[in-house]
Amino acid sequence: MRISLWASGLNKRRETNQGTRSLQGRMAQELSEKEILKMEVEQLKKEVKNPRALISKTGKEIKDYVEAEAGNDPLLKGIPEDKNPFKEKGGCMIS
Repeated sequence: MRISLWASGLNKRRETNQGTRSLQGRMAQELSEKEILKMEVEQLKKEVKNPRALISKTGKEIKDYVEAEAGNDPLLKGIPEDKNPFKEKGGCMIS
């Protein structure tokens, strides 16, 4: 079951992954278990190289960044009427 779930998502990743050129164009159902496991090992080798950081550190950095940029956020602050490109140019008058 684990392999079939992984293999179903494999086609989406394989479309953008140029490292598995020899297996591209084949459906996940056509791959042998050995080929699927080999691709999984290759993917895990790539992922292990990603730098990791403690969430206690990165969470604080993200919080500090969001708080520092809150003054520039138009969703929090709003857009001044004179700079709003979506402001109605003219109103509708009923007489």
